[in-house]
Amino acid sequence: MLCNVSDRHPWVCSQLHDGVSGAAPTVTQFKPLDAYGVVGNLETVALIGRDGGIDWLCLPRVDDASVFARLLDGQGGHCTIAPAESFEAAQTYVDRTNVLQTRFSTASGAATVTDFMPVQHRTADDRHRTLYREVTGNAGTVDLAVEFEPRFDYAATMPTLDHTTHGVTATGDGETLTLSGTVPFEISDGSATASLSLQAGESQWFVLGYDQAVRINPDAHRDLRAGVVDYWQEWSHTCSASSCPVAGPWHDLAVRSTLVLKLLIQKAVGTIAAAPTTSLPEAIGGSRNWDYRYNWIRDAAFTVQALAELGHIEEIEAYFELCLAHCGQDTPAEMQPVYGLYGATDLTERTLDHLDGYRDSTPVRVGNSAATQRQLDVYGELVVGVYEAVQYGADLLVDHWGVIRDVADHVCEVWDEPDVGIWEIRGEPEQFVYSKVMCWAALDRAIRFIEEADVGEADIEGPVDHWRETRQTIRDAVLQRGYNDELGSFVRSFEADEQLDAALLRLPQVDFLPADDPRIAGTIEAIRRRLTTEDGLVRRLEGSDGLPGGEARFVVCSFWLVNALAAAGRIEEATDIFERVCQCGRPLGLLAEEVTPEGEQLGNIPQAFSHIGVLTSAMALTTHGGHHYAQKGYPPYSLADQSSTAYPGLRQADDH
Repeated sequence: MLCNVSDRHPWVCSQLHDGVSGAAPTVTQFKPLDAYGVVGNLETVALIGRDGGIDWLCLPRVDDASVFARLLDGQGGHCTIAPAESFEAAQTYVDRTNVLQTRFSTASGAATVTDFMPVQHRTADDRHRTLYREVTGNAGTVDLAVEFEPRFDYAATMPTLDHTTHGVTATGDGETLTLSGTVPFEISDGSATASLSLQAGESQWFVLGYDQAVRINPDAHRDLRAGVVDYWQEWSHTCSASSCPVAGPWHDLAVRSTLVLKLLIQKAVGTIAAAPTTSLPEAIGGSRNWDYRYNWIRDAAFTVQALAELGHIEEIEAYFELCLAHCGQDTPAEMQPVYGLYGATDLTERTLDHLDGYRDSTPVRVGNSAATQRQLDVYGELVVGVYEAVQYGADLLVDHWGVIRDVADHVCEVWDEPDVGIWEIRGEPEQFVYSKVMCWAALDRAIRFIEEADVGEADIEGPVDHWRETRQTIRDAVLQRGYNDELGSFVRSFEADEQLDAALLRLPQVDFLPADDPRIAGTIEAIRRRLTTEDGLVRRLEGSDGLPGGEARFVVCSFWLVNALAAAGRIEEATDIFERVCQCGRPLGLLAEEVTPEGEQLGNIPQAFSHIGVLTSAMALTTHGGHHYAQKGYPPYSLADQSSTAYPGLRQADDH
């Protein structure tokens, strides 16, 4: 069943039935990824389904083990509040917040669950790790059921459940998780259940507390919710139409992406998770299932740059202060492309064989072997990011110029060596063209730092003549060996000189060549012809990446195509692709890593890279007048504009 969108975008946002083969959905079957919303507290993120189920939550931090993992296994644990009888459901966010609302409609009435997490040091004290759920009757009478089924340590441990003064507490492996509520709970077989009935205007509160129990106090909870709403709305982007870099039809979409990116930032240290989930597959039934709950230097640099464009300067300075200080502890040769969110260097990859995986896609992995890979492009992403941060006013050079200088010196030594590239191939290293270009960019920005330094900044110095010479050598090598005259395009690597790489669309963005250069135009056309569907979905590269099986289309690559087309003056074409891809994020504006040609989202969600793409493309199109070609009324995210999803009642599903 297709989403009710205009004929202009007939393929996007296919609304798959929950479950498989068109079977009636149940709360225990796997949901499509666009059926999830997210809430968080700048430490962790919960995925909450349209059926009222919290299916993924790691505590106390996003990179810790899960307490609910039904996202990856039907027996992985969950906490669900839903009507007892069959119902329809839709989700939305309170405007400009990460406060999620799920609306249930039944034959007898309607009710809403509002989910939020207080932010420590901002809306709660420093140990307040909680998720609040208010259920409110909106019309008629609704009979609801509650199921609390925690499973600790990625569902390897079934905790002990006991009645407590506040509700039910699960205990195991030195952890406790309490579901507070004033309704009576029944405990059986590792699960606690409750029933309640709400009429219009009535409400009930439930509070999940990690290593603590929260006494139900509706007035205090409402005040807390108001504080959380105020926090997000004060943080989120506000502007005047005349000065806004995303004014016009995509403003709300851009704001949602900034809110997603903020959720991925660890407030205590400023690092950024690439996504809050692990092992959501790039192909159903395949093995390309990775743990993205770590800090990639590349992704984080892109994230804070995008946020800075919308005025969030604090995040960009905090991140690079930490990143440069951390990188300065070792030599550039020892710098990893990815670290733990709190600086861990050992991200040894292991599999959780007791989990079936999302829609039977195994293995489920924890850890990421990319930490040990050599990815030379990271040096360029880091230095370019620092350069942009300084342009926004971040004071980074006084304390960290030595790191930049050492990186530039190291790039001069290693730029002509093979690596695994931005796509982290698990085959033999190659002389990737994009990696060469980013080595060029690292030297280019280091040189600019010196050339643009104020008189008297004696510490901003280095072997600039050597850097200039090496920069030119890299440029010459890329133009001679990284460009195929017959294809009229830049290519994947010096070895694979007849294959394409979508990352090459970024060459104008890093100033390697101007957007109107014929070689850039040729590269765009080759990628349009060989890597792109008619609807603008882009494969990341041609050729082997050392892994079995296939994958869907990388969302960020489509946004790179949008940016390249916009810079080249092809505004209408760029706008059309942008809107087609963004439609896949309906109804909440959340995007995974990949999208199939049929419009199904795959891979970890929400993905920082994808939302960075939304922001950068929205800004590019706004700059170039893309709003003149925008679809009217885009995007509709309110409950009134959504089509609902039908579900059996929670009790019906249990009986089945």
